[in-house]
Amino acid sequence: MLIGVPKEIKNNEYRVGLTPVSVRELTQLGHQVLIETKAGIGAGFKDEDYTRVGADIAVNAADVFAKAEMIVKVKEPQPSELKMLRKGQVLFGYLHLAPDPEQARSLMESSCIAIAYDTVTDSRGGLPLLAPMSEIAGRMSIQVGAWMLEKGQGGSGILLGGVAGVAPAKVTVLGGGAAGANAARVAAGMGAEVVVIDKNSRRLHELDWQFSGSIKTIFATQEAIEKYVIDADVVIGAVLVAGAATPKLVSKQMVSKMRPGSVLVDIAIDQGGCFETSRPTTHAEPSYSVDGVMHYCVTNMPGAVARTSTIALNNATLPFVIALAQKGYRQALMDDVHLRNGLNVYCGQITHQAVARDLGFTYQASEKAIAA
Repeated sequence: MLIGVPKEIKNNEYRVGLTPVSVRELTQLGHQVLIETKAGIGAGFKDEDYTRVGADIAVNAADVFAKAEMIVKVKEPQPSELKMLRKGQVLFGYLHLAPDPEQARSLMESSCIAIAYDTVTDSRGGLPLLAPMSEIAGRMSIQVGAWMLEKGQGGSGILLGGVAGVAPAKVTVLGGGAAGANAARVAAGMGAEVVVIDKNSRRLHELDWQFSGSIKTIFATQEAIEKYVIDADVVIGAVLVAGAATPKLVSKQMVSKMRPGSVLVDIAIDQGGCFETSRPTTHAEPSYSVDGVMHYCVTNMPGAVARTSTIALNNATLPFVIALAQKGYRQALMDDVHLRNGLNVYCGQITHQAVARDLGFTYQASEKAIAA
């Protein structure tokens, strides 16, 4: 198979779809890999690193899209990239379609096979291709929150961990999954007072055991969310519903009751965000204020630590890329229900139930679409 990797063009996105290590695995199996020139430079990989392991270098993205049977990306295709997708071409990357009807329509119109990292599952019910980026975003969210608390960034001027004789900041984490747990770990490690809110009692017990009681775990009710959000200095939105739009857990009214200079970091913004006042931002212009409360809603947070993120992502995605290349997409999808759960769009049809429901589109079961 000829596999193409274009340079990411989303604002301040420095990750790349395949590392030279991954390319070597693919070329040794007899596959061709075409990398757009300088695609890996933001993650610290030069063109020579790719040619050394058997890749060819394309002069532009158009060349990659025109020749490749499968496109391996990181972020969702941008408008100029959507126009280059073609019938029967495989697209493998993050899509986050539930809050993005325009992208969904464009993918349907292209008649491509769009497989989303964000809905591929595993035997434990997890999201293995989302997990490494969730871990990174969770850890970054506390760095960001601590920085946003500084007066120069519009914050309240509180040091996250406090000092002797001065209370630390209060951090509320909404969601106890991979992102939330990593946010809690870093916040607690920095000395903050941490509360994690989740609706899964079993998960709360796991977190209580993991942290040996050093954080508070609270069952998610509207009253609990309101209490701990309004009282927080930093709130991390780390809620995820696989494939679906994120529920708005924090209302405008709650935000208006928070202390001026408090900070909201919305990790869930890719799926629409869990604060009613959230709107997507970029690394170039990451924050804004609503009622004196600072919002950080960057849609590609891990892109800021591109090398770590790219390597971590490739560790998770490479087995699936190899399966698609070795077997062809039809057989690979039919052989692996977890990869098949990643199939969002197939030749003009929406094949993920949560995506179809949230967008109001017609749903076609993936098995039926592939068989047809």
